[in-house]
Parts: sequence; structure tokens; C-alpha cells
Amino acid sequence: MGLKLGVEVFLQQYAELYRGKRIGLVTNLTGVNYRLIPTIDLFHKHEHLHLTALYGPEHGIRGDAKEGEAVSSSIDNVTGLPVYSLYGETRKPTPEMLRDIEVIFFDLQDIGSRYYTYIYTMAYVMEACGELGIPFVVLDRPNPINGTIREGNLVAEACRSFVGLYPIPVRHGLTIGELAQLFVHQFGVRCELTVIPMQGWYRHMHFDETGLLWVPPSPNASGLDMALLYPGTCLMEGTNLSEGRGTAKPFEMVGAPFIDGYNLARVLNERRMPGVIARPVSFVPTYQKYNGERCEGVQLHVTDRKVLRAFVVGLQLLETVAAMYPQSFCYKEMEHFHQLAGDRELKKQIQQGTAVTYAERYESDLDAFSKDSNAYLLYS
Repeated sequence: MGLKLGVEVFLQQYAELYRGKRIGLVTNLTGVNYRLIPTIDLFHKHEHLHLTALYGPEHGIRGDAKEGEAVSSSIDNVTGLPVYSLYGETRKPTPEMLRDIEVIFFDLQDIGSRYYTYIYTMAYVMEACGELGIPFVVLDRPNPINGTIREGNLVAEACRSFVGLYPIPVRHGLTIGELAQLFVHQFGVRCELTVIPMQGWYRHMHFDETGLLWVPPSPNASGLDMALLYPGTCLMEGTNLSEGRGTAKPFEMVGAPFIDGYNLARVLNERRMPGVIARPVSFVPTYQKYNGERCEGVQLHVTDRKVLRAFVVGLQLLETVAAMYPQSFCYKEMEHFHQLAGDRELKKQIQQGTAVTYAERYESDLDAFSKDSNAYLLYS
């Protein structure tokens, strides 16, 4: 195996340093080694490691809760350990949750986009650890959509939320370990941070170039194409368009009952969206928006991931639907859309058909972000 994950490097080289310490582990079903053995099991059965408590993000420790669904604390039925939910009554662990813990480990697979909540769970745990003097250790994992491409705006102060807590771009190009360093050194999170880097990961790599097996980080994270498109198609969440939840291709298919899929595909393809082709589809979601209703729309097929700019594709899709269906298209959850957009101006630009040009103004912000974050890169 050419690539070694942070958890594998840790167990081979550093586990002895934590012999006998009472360990808390923030993880879920994505915390596995290259043989898909859970980090929970690797720690629980390790002769020198004393795993004491588990902490679960959105979707729960075993990844079976839907998006936005509150998760209760519980007892893990495999290990018998307490599982403290960080997506229920609190998103930041309380002192009681961390009582007697001597070190916290973090092992979750991120998806490479700022909307994904796992990175903010990490930030809140880091804050809590800093307040209580508990060391925090990140077991690093790949950015599945590579570490070279960045796109989108930075989150404005007025739009900060759990889908955009810090001024980072939509596609950030960092691993979770690199993000943790950025949180400490640029965004004021105070904690004793250690990052265990991977071995053999390079910034140009997409997930299918790592030799690793894909474990869905959440119920709708179906694969690499979904992850590549997600920085653009996640914007649909704040509108009355279905983003394909409740279908076999969430975030790859977009539609609604009022859309003519053939016409939409034709117009989108005439726009020559970078790196994708739109195909007309019809689908019936099994939950969430339009549950049980027939929708038409498009499936976006990735044709060239090197030139794909998913955020731009998402803007083109929204502009097109808004122009074609002005009486039907709307922003179903306005505040949520602003939070995803990271900017209260984007809605107006979409309605005017100028969102793509507007997004180009963010290039200077991306350059500044890259300059700030380059100091914390761990991989070439």
C-alpha cells in the first residue's frame, strides 16, 4: 500500500507516546484504515491505548442519520463506550462530556467543500479542548477532490454558520489536518494541536488515485462525482429545486415538477459549462423535497475534472432555471441559501443573470486565501 493514512502512521510510529492515556475519539464510519477496519476498533483493541469515549458528528457515529437530523448521545453497541453526540443538544462538547479525557483524537473523512459540517465539528472540539487544556490530535485523510483547485468566494461575516464558520472558499483544497492548522494560526482557535500527516498523498490526487476504498462520509455522499459537483449543486438546498436527495444520484441530479428536462439540458449544454454535460432525466424523490412527486431536470455528468469548476456550474444552473421559470423558481429557505452562498449579494446576481461574472471578482480573495494557507500545507 503506497499511501498511509494518518491513523496508520500513528499506530505504527506514535501510539506508544499515548500509552495508558484516557482517549476520546471523534469519528464515524469513515474513520477506517485501508483495510476498512474502523479506527474505533483499532484503538479499542490496541494493547497500549485506553479508548474511553466516542464523539459523533452530523449523521451519527455509524453514519445512519439523515442530514440535519438531531442525534442523541448513546452507548455504542459494539464497544460499550459512551457516544456523545456533537449534532444534537450541543455542537461543542461540554466539560462534562470531556471529563477525565486526557487527549482527543479526530479521524473523519472530509469532502473538500466548506458546506460540509465535519470541519466545523472539528473546530468546536478544538475550542473545547483548548479551554480545558486537553491536547487535540488530527489523524489526517485525503481531500477527495484534490488539494490544488480552489474556487468560490470567502464567507462574509454576516453569513457565518455551521455550513460556513470561517472565511474559507467553497472548494478549499486542504486536508482536515491542514484546515486544523489554519484554524489555529489564522482564525484564532486556541488548542494544543498535533497533526499526524499521511504518507504518500500528493496534492494533485483525486480519491480514485489513492488506492483507497470509498466509504460514504454521509448518506448522500455517493462517490467521487458527487463530491466533485457538490461545491456547486449544494447551493440548490436553499431553493425549491430538488438536489437529488432521495434518488440514486444526489447532488448529481437536479430538478423539480415544473421543469422540462429536455429544454433545460439543451440550454445548459449551449452554455458550455466547464467539465460537465447535462442529460435530461426524470425522477421521483423518496424523501425530502417533492417526496413521491415526479420531477424533471438534469443529471450532470463529469467529463473533465481538471477543468470542472463546480461552483460556476452551480451558478450557471441556478441562473438558467431562474431565467426559464421565473414564475416557479424561488428561494425556499432564504437564510440557508445566504449561508451556503456565503454572501447576501449572490441571490440578486443570479436573478440578474450576472452571477458568473460576479464570482470572477472573488479571484483576489482566493489568491489571498492561498497565500495565507500555503504556510500550513503538509504535502507537496
